[in-house]
Amino acid sequence: MTLKTRFAPSPTGYLHIGGARTALFSWLYARKHGGSFVLRVEDTDQERSTQESVNAILEGMTWLGLEYDEGPFYQTQRFDRYREVIQQLLDEGKAYKCYCSKERLDALREEQQKRKEKPRYDGKCRDLQEPPAPDTSHVIRFRNPEEGAVVVDDRVHGRVAFNNSELDDLIIARTDGSPTYNLTVVVDDMDMGITHVIRGDDHLNNTPRQVNILQALGVQPPVYAHVPMILGEDGKRLSKRHGAVGVMNYRDQGYMPEAVLNYLVRLGWSHGDQEVFSLDEMVQLFDIDSLNAKASALNVSKLDWLNQHYMKTLEPAHVARHLSWHMGQLGIDPSDGPSLDAVVVSQRERAKTLEEMARNSAFFYRMPEAYDEKAAKKNLKDETRPALAALREALAAVAEWERGALHQTVQDVAERLELKLGKVAQPLRVALSGGPVSPPIDETLELLGRDVSLARIDAALAFIDSREGV
Repeated sequence: MTLKTRFAPSPTGYLHIGGARTALFSWLYARKHGGSFVLRVEDTDQERSTQESVNAILEGMTWLGLEYDEGPFYQTQRFDRYREVIQQLLDEGKAYKCYCSKERLDALREEQQKRKEKPRYDGKCRDLQEPPAPDTSHVIRFRNPEEGAVVVDDRVHGRVAFNNSELDDLIIARTDGSPTYNLTVVVDDMDMGITHVIRGDDHLNNTPRQVNILQALGVQPPVYAHVPMILGEDGKRLSKRHGAVGVMNYRDQGYMPEAVLNYLVRLGWSHGDQEVFSLDEMVQLFDIDSLNAKASALNVSKLDWLNQHYMKTLEPAHVARHLSWHMGQLGIDPSDGPSLDAVVVSQRERAKTLEEMARNSAFFYRMPEAYDEKAAKKNLKDETRPALAALREALAAVAEWERGALHQTVQDVAERLELKLGKVAQPLRVALSGGPVSPPIDETLELLGRDVSLARIDAALAFIDSREGV
């Protein structure tokens, strides 16, 4: 039998970072064992599910590069199949109609809570001899075994036993006939041939119910691996107060998908002391038996470190493709200036994120609206004007506009004026970039090109002249 895993998100919002980790683990396990990875959209909650959320999930999966082999399948397109299975369970006496009113169930729950008992259905309709009229409102419940136990050999938490006496008869169809979560999941896993289910450990308590339904249908349950949740840096349950919790938030903040994948795989899994993993290494080394049973906490500084590592080591053209989107967010068309690949090479040592790199590189594509006030006050003044004017004249005469010649020209001007290189280069840097920071001055000049560089020096000289007497 081919190994098959699945990722089954509910489209009620963005692709959560915890869901993305589950998808990654499922994808890696399938890839490692030559299996298939299925994407299934659990959209039966029609009040909360939206097409916008479906699109957000698909966008997140695409950005991360987690391609699926089958799907996406939508549960709302499988209602006929669910009704068929529910009817099968009814016909075989493994499910029954429950006519208990909401008021009766609320009263039952209240009494049980007063007695400090676990709230559960009391089975009133389980063996009802005289059911009401056929058109009486009802739900359908699964006839859970009353004796024995369900033993789950979980690949993360080990052997976990659940007494059937603690499980009540689960509703598998609502009064309107729509199927419930535990029924649809079982039918989908059965029909799609899912062999391994990797999901959050908040689903562990659903597992015995699903196993019982699968066994009632004569199906061998899949192998389960329930991974612990991801916590915030403060050790508390992850929420929006911790910052980015949606995958595309990380894209928006300037992280490379490779860094996010590497970061996610280390939240609950390890291979010795290794921190950096290529995708190929993840596929080769990942194993669900190595997953940690304890919750992992976010560590943004580690993500920053990984992101910078990938910006430095990946092919500049690949980094540039991702940087291009961030340039667009600043209203910049990257074709209106130097090669973005070259900008990546010049800037990757000076930025932790692509968003930061984009901001730092904006001056290559458009003249800054204003000079940094502190930098201008120190570097664009009467005392620095002669050096800038001399640089303007010398640079205009450079025959070949390339880094070596440009460096030598700036150095020659500094020596001729008997100034330290910084006393010449820094005013030039502010004139070119608008601020005190840029790549080395020869790189900056080369990337900007002759015409732009000379025009910006002219603008800086005009700026100094305009401040005379101020």
